[in-house]
Amino acid sequence: MKELRDRVAVVTGGASGIGYALAERFLAEGMKVVIADIEQEALDTAVTALSAGGAPVHGVRTDVSRPDEVEALAQATLDHFGGVHVVCNNAGVESGAAFTDIPLSTWEWVMQVNFWGTLYGCRTFLPLLREQGEGHIVNTASTAAFATGLPTFTPYSVSKFAIHSLSENLDIELRSAGDPVRVSLLVPGMTQSKMPESERNRPGDVPVDESPQRKMVLEMIRGAMAAGNALDPAITAEQVVDAIRTERFFVLTHPDEVIVALEARLHSMRTGEPPAIRKPSGVE
Repeated sequence: MKELRDRVAVVTGGASGIGYALAERFLAEGMKVVIADIEQEALDTAVTALSAGGAPVHGVRTDVSRPDEVEALAQATLDHFGGVHVVCNNAGVESGAAFTDIPLSTWEWVMQVNFWGTLYGCRTFLPLLREQGEGHIVNTASTAAFATGLPTFTPYSVSKFAIHSLSENLDIELRSAGDPVRVSLLVPGMTQSKMPESERNRPGDVPVDESPQRKMVLEMIRGAMAAGNALDPAITAEQVVDAIRTERFFVLTHPDEVIVALEARLHSMRTGEPPAIRKPSGVE
């Protein structure tokens, strides 16, 4: 897609962080934007701020882990703006513990929101994008899909690996068929967001791990954000817009971290040596 003006974008997880920055950037391009979020109050605040001056913004409370709500989001977009051209499956959560201490309820929640939410978004919106004769899907993964090993983050990493595979296979299939819709995989590293606080929205059967290890990892992330060591999401949003225009698949906010992780994996494949134990510098 070369022309974005007057096109319609849908952004899940749009009330804060990367999602909010994407909505801002799309509006700056002259697009109409629907933002979806599970937190009604945050969604209302975001819509009020984004629509200041009359910008075309519509908010839809959506739990992306529920396919019926994703379908309702699509219908609300059509009802409000008459079409859709760009879909950013960006909503995500994080929760975990040491592997043997992670209950199935935690696995189910993280995978339902991160992976299944992305899958529902692709399945629901792809036919609508095709109807426009052009379209772009942006799925948010993480450097955690490549740079693994952060303690207590296994469910998150697994979900982001799955999003990578889903997106890559879908993109290859669409391009092979000459389809007008393209896919990009957003791979953010440490970015200013509410990700360390995502357990605030957990279901009642998902416990919070209070172990020293878990607390240490989350405090490390919060400390990096407080110290200004996390990327401004506006920079990420600019990269996404460029990727849409140039039809680029990988959108790497921290390419060195991803490349180092991939090179270490290739070395292990070639030599049989186990990958070195790493401490990734950040996660999405």
